Amino acid sequence: MLHLNQAAKRLRRSAVPPLSARIVRVVLFWLLSSTLGCTPPNPNVRRRLLPGGGIEVDGPLAGPFKDLADLAENACQLMTSQPGASTGRHGMEYCALHYYSQEEQAFFLSYLSDIGGNAAGGKKFCKVPRSLNDPKHKHVIVLGPAHTHPHNRRFSGEDLSRKRQWTPLRFFDETTGRIWDSDLLVFYREPSGECSSYSYNYSSRIISALRQGQWLPIGKAMGIYGEVELLEGQDWLP
Repeated sequence: MLHLNQAAKRLRRSAVPPLSARIVRVVLFWLLSSTLGCTPPNPNVRRRLLPGGGIEVDGPLAGPFKDLADLAENACQLMTSQPGASTGRHGMEYCALHYYSQEEQAFFLSYLSDIGGNAAGGKKFCKVPRSLNDPKHKHVIVLGPAHTHPHNRRFSGEDLSRKRQWTPLRFFDETTGRIWDSDLLVFYREPSGECSSYSYNYSSRIISALRQGQWLPIGKAMGIYGEVELLEGQDWLP
């Protein structure tokens, strides 16, 4: 019996890792935990899921801007500089809202949403926010969404589809006395580093490119699925 007890003790001691091995495991676990936990959140992303399943973003992230062209030029630089926004097919999309403040009579860009992922065929997508929380501006007119493309400067079929259009397409606002069109803005960082901005007017279905601070119509979306018909002499790049 004595010999059996001694053997059992030796077996238990042999099953315990040496002290040095345990120290290495603890250090590796600490390093891994520190690496995963030290990445700070993106300060430009402020979104929340609403009880009904929609997405709300805070505002404003950028502005005021004098017009939509001024907003697009600045928003393109800002949004395409976010982590993963310009890294090709391994990148990701960011969404935002652009809107008009009646108090300041100026245009603003909301904070970003990074809720999205990969669709069929490897396409990137972000879920468009539909609600805005901007305590600084009590009277705003939301004019539509904006999002980045990490690997393609063109609008996708989903962007231009009649099934996914923003509503209302066009509306009259009594306070400003203006007729407003809803627009989708898409931003793409070219391999050369330049920023390309495009707009899609939901009402007219005209696609425009921002060239030297001015919107230039380059095409039109056709049919239910938004097939693009470029205007004569126009293309996605100058």
